[in-house]
Amino acid sequence: MSFFVSNDIYIGFLDLFKDKNPLHTNEHFAIDKGFDGKVMHGNILNGFISYFIGECLPTKNVIIHTQEIQYKNPVYLNDEIFFSAIVSEVIESVNVIQFKFSFKNSSSKIVAKGKIQIGIFI
Repeated sequence: MSFFVSNDIYIGFLDLFKDKNPLHTNEHFAIDKGFDGKVMHGNILNGFISYFIGECLPTKNVIIHTQEIQYKNPVYLNDEIFFSAIVSEVIESVNVIQFKFSFKNSSSKIVAKGKIQIGIFI
């Protein structure tokens, strides 16, 4: 599945969480630090993960137990990023599923990867 990091998402994140670090808000500052432009907040990707767990699984009877994410490369405004997840472990005795996931940019470069463990309510 793919996600588009639109200006609405960027502004919405800024408005909600007030993280106005210049790496995220000042084009010149970010370029001076070696980036191609303003770097999007990594936690925007967590919102996309929440969408995957809350809306794309075949049941709504789930809760995230743990989540681990490693940021590998920057995401920029108007980037399309591609999310993939695979089931890496199932623990039936406690109704737990673990996924390994990654986000890649349009150049197929990994921008983030990690694990999510969810519980399923019976």
